[in-house]
Amino acid sequence: MRIPGIAAAYGYRSEGLSPGVHRGLPSQYVTFIISLDDPIETAASPEDLAAGVTLRNEVVISGLHTSPAYVRQPEHQAGVQLAVHPLLARQLFGVPVGELSELTYEGAGLLGRGIDLLREELYELPTWQQRFETLRDYLHRRLDTTAQSPRRELFGAWNHLAATGGAATASQVADAVNLSSRRLTDLFRNETGISPKDAGRLIRFDRAITLVGASLRGGHTPVFADVAAECGFYDHAHLVREFRRFTGTTPTRWLAEEFQNLQAGGHDRREK
Repeated sequence: MRIPGIAAAYGYRSEGLSPGVHRGLPSQYVTFIISLDDPIETAASPEDLAAGVTLRNEVVISGLHTSPAYVRQPEHQAGVQLAVHPLLARQLFGVPVGELSELTYEGAGLLGRGIDLLREELYELPTWQQRFETLRDYLHRRLDTTAQSPRRELFGAWNHLAATGGAATASQVADAVNLSSRRLTDLFRNETGISPKDAGRLIRFDRAITLVGASLRGGHTPVFADVAAECGFYDHAHLVREFRRFTGTTPTRWLAEEFQNLQAGGHDRREK
């Protein structure tokens, strides 16, 4: 399903899972999930999840955020998940990412009755190929080419950050698009809800997660010091600090909790 701005799209179905808690990690992409099973239950903290202070939605759109969302893992689940470029949000969802909730947003309220009809249709279709063809058609219809696109400087800034693996400083990015640092930061926050500095951190963190997952699926134990060096962290301690910030725990503990999910392809942003 090749649509510009959709970095990854995959379907999932699991049975016989052990009920527990899954961390929905921060990402450089907007997460768009359509459940084909029970509503997805999320919370801002493990304590809120345990206390039942949660959001339950069959369709979830998650804006950019720098802390994990906590998701109740049921015994069975099925759905479709997409990773959407944040600068595509205006055309796909009708609002910039900066206006979305940091953790979850009820997609049915944002996208209208059409998303409920899509979910019902996806549920009834017998194959994943048919589901993705139907989803592709829906996305093409949603993409409003007449909607105001983000300023070209924002595309240039994001592309510059991506090209440097998130390592460029805010002033370097601003220079690359001929804006002052302050002006770029204001435009960036209004459009995406985060600063260029945080966007760079998310890009670097995303790459680290992708490398860890690829290592596991290749049958290797990831060496976090090597991941730190390859992804542009200053050192292993810097990687640990960023992991604590974005996951709420250490790399080693996070890996133990997400081992099976990573082996199965979870957190992989490539299109499937």
